[in-house]
Amino acid sequence: MLESVMIWNEPNNKSHWDPELDPDWVMFAETARLAGQAIRAEHSSLPRVLGGMSPIDPVFIMKMQQRGVLDEVEAVAVHGFPLDWNNWLIHEWPAKLKEIQAVTHLPVWVSEVGVSTFGAEEVQLWGLQRTAELLIGQAPRIHWYSLYDLPTHWEATTRHREAEGSSYYRHFHMGLLREDGTPKLAMEEFEKHTPHLGICQWFHYQDHRLDDAVTWLKRLGVTHLRTGLSWADSFRPDALAWFDQQMEALRDFQVTATFCFTPEHRGIAPHHTSPPQVKEEFAEFCASMVRRYAG
Repeated sequence: MLESVMIWNEPNNKSHWDPELDPDWVMFAETARLAGQAIRAEHSSLPRVLGGMSPIDPVFIMKMQQRGVLDEVEAVAVHGFPLDWNNWLIHEWPAKLKEIQAVTHLPVWVSEVGVSTFGAEEVQLWGLQRTAELLIGQAPRIHWYSLYDLPTHWEATTRHREAEGSSYYRHFHMGLLREDGTPKLAMEEFEKHTPHLGICQWFHYQDHRLDDAVTWLKRLGVTHLRTGLSWADSFRPDALAWFDQQMEALRDFQVTATFCFTPEHRGIAPHHTSPPQVKEEFAEFCASMVRRYAG
């Protein structure tokens, strides 16, 4: 069921790991290293991927190498949204990959790439076409973000100010499907590029879109899916039942499960971006999910 596992999500993005608590990623490195070791002890051949960088930063990778993190993974990953958030142009994608390839021998995945339809659906269509031209054949895994728009009633949380490039309202319009489940212009184009392009789709706790998402993914010919299993959610009522439901629904795909999000009561600060009070607890969560879903 699990093709691979990813350790955290965007660890160098302050909306996912708090730089005020861990300004040079020292605690993150130890957390990730212990998680990698715990996963390997549980399943010796399951590929481990370092959570996708955002921004793409070779200095971050060099720090992870120096602190032993890259010894505990088989690949690293990057995220890029040049038409929405990044201060670089879409045609720079090959150069961005080369920046990371120059500082590590590990394969470099593109675990999130996408284009918002906030301005116009035609922009997403063009961006998808150009992304496919630039990236297919250049990375072992490419996950388009995402299948669904976010429901507009969901809370938007970010530590970035708009002046720093957040424009977070764009995040609600990243899907190939609108909130009501109807397809956008880019849907037909996306189907032309599967299975080379996979999907990154996060499913929230007891997500009402799960079964419809599976139907769409199969219709589109998607084989590789990236999603998340949240450490924070593991403390919710009936968490294991939800995890079981999610993973059973996704059993026909090659799934990369991302382990992340600190439970508020187990963080140094009460926030999902906080380093954990006890790093081994996150490692044990990772091991338990591998034990349950990777055999």
